[in-house]
Amino acid sequence: MKAAGSGHKVTIKDVAQAAGVSPSAVTLAVHGKPGVSAATRDRILRVARELGWSPNQAAQSLSGRAIHSVGLAIARPARLLGREPFYMEFIAGIESVLSVNSCSLLLRLVEPEQEIAVQREWWGANRVNGSILVDLRTDDPRVPALSALGLPAVVVGHPSLAGPFTSVWTDDATAMNEAVRYLAAIGHRRIARVSGPAELGHSAIRTEAFANAARDLGLQAQTIVADFSADQGARACRSLLLAAERPTAIVFDNDIMAVTALGVAAEFGLSVPGDLSLLAWDDSELCRLTRPTLSAMQHDIFAFGADVAQTLFDVMNHREAASHAAQVPALVPRGSTAAPGVPMVQ
Repeated sequence: MKAAGSGHKVTIKDVAQAAGVSPSAVTLAVHGKPGVSAATRDRILRVARELGWSPNQAAQSLSGRAIHSVGLAIARPARLLGREPFYMEFIAGIESVLSVNSCSLLLRLVEPEQEIAVQREWWGANRVNGSILVDLRTDDPRVPALSALGLPAVVVGHPSLAGPFTSVWTDDATAMNEAVRYLAAIGHRRIARVSGPAELGHSAIRTEAFANAARDLGLQAQTIVADFSADQGARACRSLLLAAERPTAIVFDNDIMAVTALGVAAEFGLSVPGDLSLLAWDDSELCRLTRPTLSAMQHDIFAFGADVAQTLFDVMNHREAASHAAQVPALVPRGSTAAPGVPMVQ
């Protein structure tokens, strides 16, 4: 029997051979049609599960060579994802490429431990021609499991996280170094950062870069872990501001947490940026709608999504597809950062 992780895309013929029946018997069994015994049906279904194969009527009507859909599984709660500017822009960029290629996006919100099974089902049932893998973790189990399937995929993350897959990433280390050096240059000596989940690969890269840059510049620095949500961002900000030596500047790993911090600063009677400077990541429209406007590490998320999708098409079409860094996030100073003690200009 061919193993599900052999790199061979399992077909109905493989299932039939492994079960010792004809392909037509497999069809009857998986669709619950008469013509096979109960024992034979059970054997066929067991073999199909072991091989990671399932039928897909829509895919059967399409050319086996046509690229009809790509998969994207995101391990975020639905409510949080709906408020997350990054993913809305990122998906819009992906769709801009898919629409030109008459291709659909199959999107699923999952728990982290579910994604391997979801991707295996999509690939085995011909529901997708390839997938985009996001929020890679250090030693992510998806990498060996999905590469063994032969799944065409692009990793959104640093090559150190991607294994054999092609990757597209933002240079978070360089961007974080710029952010810390900027805060130091305008006079901050005590800084902090509110990060996303620590197990995410890009969180670890930013954390290391933040600590290294602060150490090199002789700054007092700490990182508190949150989950990108407004609630945890606010909780982390309060914790920092309750410290005996509170930071005079805080860097946030996304826009939502930085926006929430404006309200927390007001709770403490602190002015932004006079008493506390705030620096966001991604620079969505939210950063330009607040008062004061939020300084941010800006990158073109729409273009990033389009780049990832185009790279996946290169992979699926067996064209040369090199791993590459997208545009490095660039600092955009606005009203939320200033030298310590400088009041906001109305």
